[in-house]
Amino acid sequence: MTTVNANGIDLGIESFGHEDAPLVLLVGGTTMLSWPDALCRGLAAGGRRVVRYDLRDSGESTTTYPEAPAYTLHDLAADAAALVDALGGGPAHLAGIGVGGMVAQVAVLDHPGAFSALTLVGTRPVAPGPTDDDLPDHDQATMGRLFAHPMPDWADREAVAEFAAAGADVLGNDPAAARAVAARIWDRTPGTAPAVHMANQIGLVFSRLDCTPRWRERLAEIDIPTLVVHGLRDPFFPLGNGEAIARAIPGAALLVLKEAATAIPDTAVGEVTEAMLTLGQGVAGAERPRAGGTD
Repeated sequence: MTTVNANGIDLGIESFGHEDAPLVLLVGGTTMLSWPDALCRGLAAGGRRVVRYDLRDSGESTTTYPEAPAYTLHDLAADAAALVDALGGGPAHLAGIGVGGMVAQVAVLDHPGAFSALTLVGTRPVAPGPTDDDLPDHDQATMGRLFAHPMPDWADREAVAEFAAAGADVLGNDPAAARAVAARIWDRTPGTAPAVHMANQIGLVFSRLDCTPRWRERLAEIDIPTLVVHGLRDPFFPLGNGEAIARAIPGAALLVLKEAATAIPDTAVGEVTEAMLTLGQGVAGAERPRAGGTD
């Protein structure tokens, strides 16, 4: 892992594969560890140069004031385009997961020349906060159980890891995997400030970002091969959000992971890897989005 200066800030990155191979840029959600190690290695083995990176205020990237970010969603999108330029591998296949998927959508709209393909995993076409009437919102019963867990002592590594495991259990993800990732994120977090640890672990900085103007109405402008991956059991951004994105982007393919919630489980890594490697060549296992949403 190292840092690269792009768009005037330092971004923490980790690279896999040969430098001369086609670039796949993975936007963290919010840290790079949202992307499974096995997926990164699989893409590299498939002949890609894979770079995953931390968003601002997470991991090894520039950390300032995560409780009051002075940048916007469009600034984060510009970071992605600038990172492609700094790495020298453009245009790149851009992939975003969760909130990183929002960054990725805006990035390909704001900087189309920087990207050759787009993968969106477990995200939605509108900003954090109230959703559109035709999109399914967070499952309220799940959110009630999730928020019933008290916040941990963010300076206590084990307490943070257990908090992440408990949250994963509520969301339908693998608690053991979530515990291990949370511990790795904690180890990479600079300093001991609670707000910084919270930003790294649960990304609350996104709820405070300026995400205007809306971008959903512009999705039809995207004219690069696009893959939308979504967990069938996702209670945070239910499947109807992924279906809406896939319907809005011309030619987009939708890959529904039947056993997945908000994270990419180990059992689905191979399927997602193959779909990303064959994007633009006919995506194995993917389908055209259904006409109706899923509530």
